[in-house]
Amino acid sequence: MITNYIKIAWKVLLRHPFYTFITLFGISLTLTVLMVLTSFLDHLIGSHYPENKRDRMLYVMQMRQQDSSRTSNMSGPMSFKFLTDYAKSLKTPERVTITTFINSSNAYVGSQKIKLNTKFTDADFWQVTDFEFLEGKPYNEQNITNGDQVAVITDDLKKQYFENASEPVIGKDIEIETIHYRIIGVVKASPFTRPFTYADVFFPYTAPKSNYRTTGLRGGYVAMILGKKKSDLPTIQEEFQRHIDRIPLPGIQDGFKYSLLEVKSESYLDNFLTPIMEGNSGLKTIFFGVISFVLFMLMGLPAINLVNINVSRIMERASEIGIRKAFGAPVQTLVWQFIVENIFITLIGGIIALGLTTIVIHLINTSGMIAYADLTINLNVFLISFFICLLFGLLSGVLPALRMAKLTIAEALKS
Repeated sequence: MITNYIKIAWKVLLRHPFYTFITLFGISLTLTVLMVLTSFLDHLIGSHYPENKRDRMLYVMQMRQQDSSRTSNMSGPMSFKFLTDYAKSLKTPERVTITTFINSSNAYVGSQKIKLNTKFTDADFWQVTDFEFLEGKPYNEQNITNGDQVAVITDDLKKQYFENASEPVIGKDIEIETIHYRIIGVVKASPFTRPFTYADVFFPYTAPKSNYRTTGLRGGYVAMILGKKKSDLPTIQEEFQRHIDRIPLPGIQDGFKYSLLEVKSESYLDNFLTPIMEGNSGLKTIFFGVISFVLFMLMGLPAINLVNINVSRIMERASEIGIRKAFGAPVQTLVWQFIVENIFITLIGGIIALGLTTIVIHLINTSGMIAYADLTINLNVFLISFFICLLFGLLSGVLPALRMAKLTIAEALKS
């Protein structure tokens, strides 16, 4: 039965090429935008290089301190010592790494200044992440213990700093902020949309200017916690919270007296959304208002336009509907037929959109709009896009089908 509906839908498409073009153009353009958006969101929060294990990782990004009257807050990253005491000491995780967020530095090639994003890390950073080493190897605990002034750079910085980028640079010197470092590794660069791992240069935390000796609670460091398996994450969160609960309260930080201290270990998605969800009600209202408006613009308006086109297309077939009703075709069968036809047409538009999305994603990746972007159409993106196609087909097909179902036999035959 469904095969017959699809054959009828195909014949209808061939009957009016212009309307078919308009319909497929609207569908494919809408779905292309939605697929690109889905791919970008997957790029932003999914498990990708060099954080391929995000599904079993927790992130400790900031500490929040609040006074007893609940009117004043302080928040920000933590000290290396704090994370060593309360995160590195966890027993459940496979591994914990402590790293700074993104810092800024400069290097010079002749008179040309190169602005750099730098990061101080421990040796476990290279075990928690999955950086691809194009040359050399990461620094290890021995380098850190010895206080070696070594660095790992990205392939992009190598091209900028060294005259002949095709030659190996392991063992060569790079000068950053008047300090000389020996290069021991070159990695494939990470997109800047992954702030926990993005940098142009990586130093051991014992390198100059890292401020790892700060003894207070606050500093410039964050942590990534890698579980042995995904199911361990709730246990790790409970263990981490027990460690945090041991901190005596009230306390004083830089002259600020606090009675509440909050540090969370969260998945990347939760970490990404927490500042919004825990913000004031006005911020949340604006956020969800913008999301609703964007979804309406991307799906609502195109669906409404497609409904109008589908109503016209169905009303052209009123005589066919009347004859089928006269011969006893139930309303449910007719409604189901037109819904299947609309989903079929939408899936054709989806196939066209898939090709367009591939082209758009390639252009984004190669344009430099997002440094080291690696947007893809992976299984998750494909399945979400397929679901969107079905949803769009239903949204734009149900109302015309119901409109058709209300036609009497006499009204249909007169049309």
